[in-house]
Amino acid sequence: MAEIINLRLARKAKARAADKAQADSNRARHGRTAAERKATEAEAERLARTVDGARREKDSDSNGGPD
Repeated sequence: MAEIINLRLARKAKARAADKAQADSNRARHGRTAAERKATEAEAERLARTVDGARREKDSDSNGGPD
């Protein structure tokens, strides 16, 4: 004898599984949290300040070369 299945529950379970698969895909694609993005941006700004502070001369003219 076959097992009786509630089709409504089976359909909802299938939809939940599909939603979970979509969520996993989105997590893999967009993967970084807001805190990680902020940390990366802060690190990039810190590096830019360090490089700008280490310049020997400030570029005041448009061509950037010595006259």
